[in-house]
Amino acid sequence: MEASIQEVARLAGTTSRTLRHYDDIGLLPPTRVGANGYRWYDDDALVRLQRILLLRELGLGLAAIRRLLDEQDDEQAALRTHLGWLRSEESRIGRQIASVERTIAAREKGAGIVAEQAFDGFDHTQYREEVEARWGTAAYAASDAWWRGLGAEGQARHKALQEQLSADWRAAAERGVDPASDEAQALAARHVAWLGSIPGTPGAGGTPVPAYIEGLADMYVADERFAAHYGGVAGATFVRDALHAWAERQP
Repeated sequence: MEASIQEVARLAGTTSRTLRHYDDIGLLPPTRVGANGYRWYDDDALVRLQRILLLRELGLGLAAIRRLLDEQDDEQAALRTHLGWLRSEESRIGRQIASVERTIAAREKGAGIVAEQAFDGFDHTQYREEVEARWGTAAYAASDAWWRGLGAEGQARHKALQEQLSADWRAAAERGVDPASDEAQALAARHVAWLGSIPGTPGAGGTPVPAYIEGLADMYVADERFAAHYGGVAGATFVRDALHAWAERQP
């Protein structure tokens, strides 16, 4: 089955002009163009458009969306990631609805509200502005979508890996390990691999860019929120020096 450009525009809540623009920039070419110049779209094209619209809702620009679509060969895996994000959003919105309902009920009864309950479901983008300011909208959107797609079990596993890595860093710092030693560099390699697993990280999916690693390492010391993960400034300084040593060894 094929749908005309007018039908697709109507169903997707967009315009024919937008779809023609997507064709012009190579983002969504039609399946075929009739002798009369009309554009037609098959199921594969409609699925691609669905993915484009989902990524647009995350705030990604068209150039970033095209790169992601070109890089993600496994269409079904990508859609499952989107589905996980949507279910997470559904859960969060449900929590917000319940939170507002509790607030209304409390106010109607003249009772006080519980702060933790009043803001349940409102905390998912607490670092959004900071991340976007440092690394851009696309970086935040990609990592946010990935995080939501993990689900509760996947998020727990990721947090456990992060906590174990932080604990190993702290232990090595407390023992006075040389940042340039094999032990510290093994930790640095683990740290870099962990960062590389997070979409939105420059070089994600492979080895993150050394300059990015150095800048992030400097922030671990400068920002007390990050330093706390490594036992304070002294521990964060050890992590920074080890990551700088790792970056210097890269080609």
